[in-house]
Amino acid sequence: MGPHPAVAAVRLAVRTALADLSPGDVVLVACSGGADSLALASALAFEAPAAGWLAGGVTVDHGLQLGSDTRAEGVAATLRGLRLDPVEIARVTVGTAGGPEAAARTARYEALDAIAEKLSVAAVLLGHTRDDQAETVLLGLARGSGARSLAGMAARSGTYRRPFLALDRSTTQRACSEAGLAVWEDPHNLNAAYTRVRVRHGVLPVLEHELGPGVTAALARTADQLRDDADALDEWATRAAETCVGQSGVDVAALEGLPAAIRRRVLRRAALAAGSPANDLSSGHLAAMDTLVTDWHGQAFVELPGGIRVHRVDGRLELGRV
Repeated sequence: MGPHPAVAAVRLAVRTALADLSPGDVVLVACSGGADSLALASALAFEAPAAGWLAGGVTVDHGLQLGSDTRAEGVAATLRGLRLDPVEIARVTVGTAGGPEAAARTARYEALDAIAEKLSVAAVLLGHTRDDQAETVLLGLARGSGARSLAGMAARSGTYRRPFLALDRSTTQRACSEAGLAVWEDPHNLNAAYTRVRVRHGVLPVLEHELGPGVTAALARTADQLRDDADALDEWATRAAETCVGQSGVDVAALEGLPAAIRRRVLRRAALAAGSPANDLSSGHLAAMDTLVTDWHGQAFVELPGGIRVHRVDGRLELGRV
């Protein structure tokens, strides 16, 4: 008799996501102790010996809750109980930039990046599910974000891999139950002060009720489709930037003939290269830059976040600090 379907599903997802790795490659699972990441850790622990991967785990202590250090030790013990090795605890200090959710995410990824580099890992596994993907798309819609944001999370992004993006949260919960794993329910996941929590427990259930089941899956499919489009547009913009952007600035004549979607991507690259912070650079800023190309009538300059000023001079855009 084989494993329960939920257990089989999470194992297959991990096996598929890591099919390109070789024996001896180091794989880490980032684990909070919740159902998604615990199911991921359990699946990795099962698959690694046969594949010859060196499988370890890391848990991040954000220090935002009383007893978080004890909780991190407990998660680490669970990972060791699954025979993952090495197991690391990353203790971080969470800042304030971008709000509590964004600040915690930034601190978490910085810690994961550092450990991945230290251990020369081939992949870091993250437990995001189809439900998380749907929430990400809805948040992007609410913010009026562009195609890249609505494309959600990629199954692969550098060292990071998300094997569970095609699985729903109920599957990971059932996999943990079948494996006898004690799941930790993070109190922050019930705190309505967080936007994502309100989407998870308020907005998505209403959509499923009013529009019928399948909304979560449809939002995830939308992300997949938009990611293909965004990837194609980004590739086009990369090629365009090679001819438009130089040491002396951005060539206006070369930009003028490009579609708006490509033109603004090139302008965004130029702004970031000049030092404008990505998190603060909005579509409004890019639209203002675009007027220097498509609707220029002698405007003096455009101000960008980070103290960057954009001038049009002799047929090119020059970007520099004030």
